[in-house]
Amino acid sequence: MKRILVANPKGGSGKTTLATNLAGYFATRGRRVALCDLDRQQSALQWLQRRPFKLPLIHAHAPRAKPLPLEPEWLVMDTAAGLREEKLSEAVKQADCILVPIQPSAFDMGATQAFLDVLAGEKVVRKHKTFVALVGMRVDSRTRSAMGLAEFMQHTGFPVLTCLRDAQIYALAAEQGISLFDIRPSQVARDLQQWAPLLHWIMQATQENQ
Repeated sequence: MKRILVANPKGGSGKTTLATNLAGYFATRGRRVALCDLDRQQSALQWLQRRPFKLPLIHAHAPRAKPLPLEPEWLVMDTAAGLREEKLSEAVKQADCILVPIQPSAFDMGATQAFLDVLAGEKVVRKHKTFVALVGMRVDSRTRSAMGLAEFMQHTGFPVLTCLRDAQIYALAAEQGISLFDIRPSQVARDLQQWAPLLHWIMQATQENQ
């Protein structure tokens, strides 16, 4: 089973958007997928409850629940804001790769820098057993804040995979319990193009951990 951890201690950074759409991607590719929600608000599992039955199945997974009848091929973990210390270290050890979503604001970048410093000190990250990468969220490339985010991410030392635009389609998909990948490609062509490098990196990072 390949494990993807989506983490950032800053609330509202886009973790659930990233996690639910990743789960949707692997489900539409015919993979056995489980979505684990480690946040008290349970936003990812609420999304899963809204998911139409006709769409590819995504299993709900709880850390201490009984194992699923068939082990998932992919486990996507959506984490809580403020994930720190022992819980963070344990989650990092279990992950093949970690995606850190960041929004273009001074508050988000400040909170994320401290978190990235902690990640850089984790043994599994230093030894390249768990891979970390950054994803810009709700980015309008025409703004000064987007330029600031790009500069910040480039100086972190971690790979910068992509910047996802601030598009209404994400909010609409969340309301319906669907992912970007459940929508007709012609309607989300620009967004799918932004996701391509992220998905490519995940496949490479998880292959290296086999």
